[in-house]
Amino acid sequence: MIRRFLFFLRRIKTYALIGESGTGKSFRAKLVAQKYGINFIIDDGLLIKDNRILAGHSAKKEKTFMTAVRAALFDDKERRDEVARKLRGEKIKKILVLGTSEKMVNKIAARLQLPPPARIIRIEDIASQEEIERAIRTRKIEGKHVIPVPSIEIKRNYPNIFYDAIKIFKRGPLRNAPLGPTPKVHEKSVVRPEYSKRGKVIISESALSQMVIHCVDEYSQNIRIKKIVVKDDEAGYRLVITIDVSYGIQLGGNIHELQRYIIDNIERYTGILIEEVNIIIDKIIQDHN
Repeated sequence: MIRRFLFFLRRIKTYALIGESGTGKSFRAKLVAQKYGINFIIDDGLLIKDNRILAGHSAKKEKTFMTAVRAALFDDKERRDEVARKLRGEKIKKILVLGTSEKMVNKIAARLQLPPPARIIRIEDIASQEEIERAIRTRKIEGKHVIPVPSIEIKRNYPNIFYDAIKIFKRGPLRNAPLGPTPKVHEKSVVRPEYSKRGKVIISESALSQMVIHCVDEYSQNIRIKKIVVKDDEAGYRLVITIDVSYGIQLGGNIHELQRYIIDNIERYTGILIEEVNIIIDKIIQDHN
């Protein structure tokens, strides 16, 4: 079984398309796939082959932003296993995974039992700054998202969120045609996710800080938090935690385990991505109890 799984990993090459939310990744996914000869795409919880949805559950169908993030990360084991099984049953040589950061695409690949990305393409490499800014404005003002499959697929699977269809004509290579290159048509679906109709849900710095305090308190009574700094960007949250520890704690192993404990628990219960947790030990104190 292990030998078969390792063979499965060796014969697949994973590509990643990375960009902040709303910058046009899904819009350009098919063009990237065509350029590199890729037939399979992982995007927002869906496994897509050519113009069909093979498996998965669209994050766009979720009612809240937090549950949408969890769906995109394949947080639900049953849905994750369904897609992983489908992947094993397909003859895949190349697959494109979309995400907002390297950490996100690596996490998706690991959860779906795919090898880590061998090639990373950033949205800035394939779209101009003007195009990216236009896509962000459309996302913020109109709440429109793109799924890189024809409208018939979305109407069949997710009729409640379907909004419109976009057809892009691209000239293909000349194939002895007197009228010139044959035009290829890429159709994409424009949707309005359930959560975009209700507005955004944002976790405040104080709420995240409270979760960190709770995690540290659960992990050890011998660690005292002095300061928490929360930094937010599209790739995820970055935490800087300053602590005092009691004399006698094994710093190396315990502190690294604490970092992992904080990341795992916050990501599990909120669906947000914690890009990194930096811990600063300010003092080693003598416990007089």
